[in-house]
Amino acid sequence: MKKIGILGSTGSIGTQTLQVVDQQKDIQVTALAAGSNIRLLEEQIRRYHPSVVCVWDEAKARDLKTRVADLSVRVTWGMEGLIETATEPRSEILVTAVVGMIGIRPTIAAMEAGKDIALANKETLVTAGHLIMPLARKQGVRILPVDSEHSAIFQCLNGEPRRGVSRILLTASGGPFRGWTRKQLAGVRLEDALKHPNWSMGRKITIDSSTMVNKGLEVMEARWLFQVSMDQVQVVVQPQSVIHSMVEFADGAVMAQLGTPDMKLPIQYALYYPERRVLSGERLDFAKLGSITFENPDMEVFRGLKLAYDAGRRGGSLPTVYNAANEYGVGRFLNREISYLTIVEMIEAAMEQHQVTENPSVEQILEAERETCEFIESRWQIAEHSGGSTSVRTHCTDS
Repeated sequence: MKKIGILGSTGSIGTQTLQVVDQQKDIQVTALAAGSNIRLLEEQIRRYHPSVVCVWDEAKARDLKTRVADLSVRVTWGMEGLIETATEPRSEILVTAVVGMIGIRPTIAAMEAGKDIALANKETLVTAGHLIMPLARKQGVRILPVDSEHSAIFQCLNGEPRRGVSRILLTASGGPFRGWTRKQLAGVRLEDALKHPNWSMGRKITIDSSTMVNKGLEVMEARWLFQVSMDQVQVVVQPQSVIHSMVEFADGAVMAQLGTPDMKLPIQYALYYPERRVLSGERLDFAKLGSITFENPDMEVFRGLKLAYDAGRRGGSLPTVYNAANEYGVGRFLNREISYLTIVEMIEAAMEQHQVTENPSVEQILEAERETCEFIESRWQIAEHSGGSTSVRTHCTDS
């Protein structure tokens, strides 16, 4: 019986992980953590019987504690509770499906406790890859990618020496605005950006996919996961979302992993690696598919992707600034407080003013996040006074 913990159990990846648990029937869930959806979390507690759960908000955690008083489960909250959940003694593997930099500390704590990581929280590697990868080697734990693209690369590299890798070809659907101009993007509404053509995901990552910032984060994540340079990762737009990514080797051979756009496949592969299990669901019908097409991404229209390459090449604390500015901007856009194009404007402005710290510690990473949010909030408060966007509270993680 495999024992797992899940951070972000009420989100898209978390709920699909539990669907895999239901299908396979030989996984025990020992720990769960969620942000604020205590109604769904209570249902999960009663179904899976974890020994410890965490809710980020203390008031909601206390409400949940009352709701499940008839059960033998410890209810915690905040960062302390998240770390306790991540390090629950019986779990062997931790699924990190929380959104944002909130995932860094519990991921490190879980690794120090000897747990493998099924990684769906890309921000952890984007901002702290220089800390995470050496720690994984030191602790002898595995980082198993859950993102469909990184899982595809991981699968293509099975049995292959890393020195033989020439390029990683990271595929992208292009999102709902593929082929649009910047003039067209200026009028994008929230409802438009939340309509991904192929994947069903959470709201934040769906917005990130539409701006192609998500692909920029994935490029930086791949750089750390597979120990390559930023320039060895090439983004290829593949609108059908059938090829999940490819690897080109030194001899010119290219390996690709294909499948239907179903996140349960990479989740299950990470949980059972190296074993492959039967997974119910739709299968590829190549005759029905007909063709697979490819394009280069437009980095002038989707400047968020270009800025990601800039941040990743420079390194240090700059990827943290890129990520923090995006989290802030997407939060405001989801609240209908800024325009769509302002998200990337915030990223660019924050990167331009930042003084890079080389090889930042966790504390310096979190400080760069706070400084980025303070800069953006101050900058766009000034814009408000001159007739620009509305000022709101920070959306950055309360670390």
